[in-house]
Amino acid sequence: MASSLLVLLDDIATILDDVATMTKVAAKKTAGVLGDDLALNAQQVSGVNADRELPVVWAVAKGSLINKAILVPAALAISALAPWAITPLLMVGGAYLCFEGFEKLAHKFLHSAEEDEAHREELVKAIADPQVDMATYEQDKVKGAIRTDFILSAEIIVIALGTVAGTSLTNQLAVLVAVSIAMTLGVYGFVAGIVKMDDAGLWLSRKGGAVAQSFGRFLLAAAPKLMKLLTVLGTAAMFLVGGGILVHGIAPLHHAIAHLAEGQAWAVSAVIENGANALAGVVAGALVLAGVMAVQKLRGK
Repeated sequence: MASSLLVLLDDIATILDDVATMTKVAAKKTAGVLGDDLALNAQQVSGVNADRELPVVWAVAKGSLINKAILVPAALAISALAPWAITPLLMVGGAYLCFEGFEKLAHKFLHSAEEDEAHREELVKAIADPQVDMATYEQDKVKGAIRTDFILSAEIIVIALGTVAGTSLTNQLAVLVAVSIAMTLGVYGFVAGIVKMDDAGLWLSRKGGAVAQSFGRFLLAAAPKLMKLLTVLGTAAMFLVGGGILVHGIAPLHHAIAHLAEGQAWAVSAVIENGANALAGVVAGALVLAGVMAVQKLRGK
């Protein structure tokens, strides 16, 4: 996914000269976040009614574009007027991602089996009831995905902005807009393909050719396993991204981890850095969740 976006940006570079070249550099630096963004958003839109999958993806994609329409001018304004505020704001978003991830891990301890069963029955009844508007029923899922996208989009935009710092405002704006559009189309186009993979498998399995039928059955068997894998990767990405934001915002901790990984083999260094980010994300998520629960208890909820 990331490589295909970079190929596209290389083609644009021959036409848009300096602007496209800077956009390509920014996209390369944000490619790592793109992978996390993909895993998180595919996870967010999984589990909805099959007839509503693409409308949900489209709703989240529109929300993502709105997020970026807000974030691009906001990032440029903050960078010009209060650059010191960028890191604290990102850290707040990182802490929220860690909270979401830890809440998912703690779900089985925070909610009884009876609550989960009641929620499942409610969903089954809603899907079966023709009077229920599933578009309305799915709004919480869509809003949650858009909130997650907002934080990831903010990180992508800040990274991209850092690559063009010192250039003219016009160039900065052009690069941020190009990166925002490319990332949105790339991520949500790929997410749409993932959530409809089972439909493609069913269609192929009904074709006449033996090869097509075999590949269709493979897609049908792989689709649910892939979605389960994405739920795991999505939660892990929350800790990696959120924890990474927090670690980079705490200079002594970031330097200590970098010093520990320095001089190690590439694989060992990656394990140390990502492991430390994930651990920081888990700890931060636990602390935020404990704080939220304490506040709710004080308020009698």
